[in-house]
Amino acid sequence: MAQDAPDAATPTAGVNISEFGYKQELKRGTGRFASFAVAFAFVSIATGIFTTYGSVLNTSGPAGIWTWPIVVVGQLMVAFIFGSLAARIPVTGYAYQWMSRLANPVLGWIMGWISFTFLAIVAVAVDYTIASTIFPVLFGYTGNAGNSWLITAFVLVFQALLVAFSTKWTERVNNFAVSAELIGMVLLVVILFIVGWVTKELNVGNLFSTGAIPAEGYFSFGTLTKVGPWMMGTLLGAFTIVGFESAANLAEETKQPARVVPRAMYQAVLASGILGFLFLLVVTLLAGDPVALAKSGTPIADVINRVLGPVVGTALLVLVVVAIFACGMVILMSGVRLVWAMSRDERFPGHRAWRTVSKRYGTPTAATGFVFVVSELILAIFAYQSDVLFSLFAAATLLPAVIYAAIVLLYIVKRNSLPPSKGFTLGRFEVPVIVLASIWLVFELLIFRDASFVTAWLYVLVMVALGAIYLVFLLIRRGGPSGLAMPDLHSIDKELEVDAKLSEKARNDHRPRN
Repeated sequence: MAQDAPDAATPTAGVNISEFGYKQELKRGTGRFASFAVAFAFVSIATGIFTTYGSVLNTSGPAGIWTWPIVVVGQLMVAFIFGSLAARIPVTGYAYQWMSRLANPVLGWIMGWISFTFLAIVAVAVDYTIASTIFPVLFGYTGNAGNSWLITAFVLVFQALLVAFSTKWTERVNNFAVSAELIGMVLLVVILFIVGWVTKELNVGNLFSTGAIPAEGYFSFGTLTKVGPWMMGTLLGAFTIVGFESAANLAEETKQPARVVPRAMYQAVLASGILGFLFLLVVTLLAGDPVALAKSGTPIADVINRVLGPVVGTALLVLVVVAIFACGMVILMSGVRLVWAMSRDERFPGHRAWRTVSKRYGTPTAATGFVFVVSELILAIFAYQSDVLFSLFAAATLLPAVIYAAIVLLYIVKRNSLPPSKGFTLGRFEVPVIVLASIWLVFELLIFRDASFVTAWLYVLVMVALGAIYLVFLLIRRGGPSGLAMPDLHSIDKELEVDAKLSEKARNDHRPRN
């Protein structure tokens, strides 16, 4: 559907970061698979399906899985649009950079702040799953708010240490986790289907069952504050198929980002979408009594245990833990890069502290510490709520929908005046992609009118209010919107000129005097 830009215009699809007003501070070492792995790990079908399948059974019944293909197609269109922008502005900060440079810096700041609030809470949402739903089953203890908080806090510590001190080892751990998840999920799909076929446990009726949900009004649009049951099933895919844009947030560390990053994003959505749907189909076929299964806190593990035995069930749980750890680690890394990118432009609170890159480790260690502390604070705020997991997931699903809608709208408004692509274009498929992406995002946003998302909206409003206070302060201090102008090629020329003068002064100061 999409295509690379002509080689004549971009012979190597390489990017000189000075074109955007920056110096190359982060090492370019991320290759094709590592970029794909970052996008795939953030999506993490093992994480998303394992944690939300039970919720779908309770709100939509097994038939809710048929919303998955709709989500995949919609998010694939969004990924194509993001890829087109990433090929034009391959700079760390993704949505913040695109909105700042194509619209205006104020809207760009708002988009950056919303992206930060999303990354901060989704890291906690993902890691909390390990402590609240997996470890209690894996190690046979009763989970509660206290031990879930403690375990999640320690998981965040380990992830932050990796992100802070070694990008290379972070990518190695992530590459291993993604490889294991891909191989493990394919094997599970094949083995479950074969065993189910041989034992005659496959129940096609489950695929169209509404479970305990009444059939009457099942496909209705709902009311002003209540979404119809089948429509609520969309949350299964909407929570899972997000985060593919994390590859764009590592653009300044990626080799040939204008080509590699767009492909990484849409390939991650395709791979996750196809493999995830096959897994959902086979698990639902083997669900047995879906009404009884919906009462379980770990329905996926229950199906695996019953069909393949406790050994394979335990192996699945270990695989999910690895996948979730990698997912949370990539989310944390993406959040760090965003904070660093905004701080580099002097746009983020405390930017002087977070803008530095460690000379020893080559990573934004200070920004890592900041994002880690914020994540721990969010964890402490949410940890003792009655339905903490749903609240975290709801906010982590709402925020990317807002971000995606804003960026797609930006593309629609600016598509005739975009800078030239350095490696990827939508070509003749641009209009169909825009139409499908728009329809999908309007549909998705309508889901969040449901009263169950009140806590998620409150989190968003509180974070936006905090951001608005700082934005007003920033505008007053900078003398209005013009003070937030983005750096460009002239900016780096001036910076290099200053560096040259300082170097010359240092040489003169050390020159022996007669």
